[in-house]
Amino acid sequence: MCSSDLPSRDLRRLAVIGAGAAGRDLALRCVRAGFNVVLEDVMPSRLRSAAAMATSASETTPGALHLASTVEDAVRDADLAIDFVPDDLESKLEIFSMLDRMAPPRTILCTPTTALSIADLASCTYRPQLCFGLRFPAPDAAQLIHASRSSPQALSTVEHWLLAAGFTVALLRDPAELSPSPT
Repeated sequence: MCSSDLPSRDLRRLAVIGAGAAGRDLALRCVRAGFNVVLEDVMPSRLRSAAAMATSASETTPGALHLASTVEDAVRDADLAIDFVPDDLESKLEIFSMLDRMAPPRTILCTPTTALSIADLASCTYRPQLCFGLRFPAPDAAQLIHASRSSPQALSTVEHWLLAAGFTVALLRDPAELSPSPT
């Protein structure tokens, strides 16, 4: 992938896969920050709940929330896609494989994880330089986990997105890639 194919700092469209509490809250936070967000979930009731919450706040939100019934529809034009599937290896590999296959090559992939190596997950995609892990240790704090193969430009793009959404951001290297300290 050449540098002109990498995303700029200007993210226009975000895809959030999973409208449970965490996914819905992040999607609405991004809408309030001015982003256009496409929210997808296999449970229509979760989408209806998110739409109702967005409608009640729509007069004061500069962004827009769109609903999608399939992952493919959600990521079709996404600059960044973030999943909220369970934090286990099988689920993450399955969603990363789907996102990698369905999203445009420029799309950055993010996944909240507390247990998995983003370097390992990224190595299963055709875009390892565009894959990042996230942790949200507090309501307004985000940890952005990157690997040695992460694109500096994409890392900066994700950091700017999180800052624009109102998070304080700590950059962390994937712990699985760090050398063990001598004893």
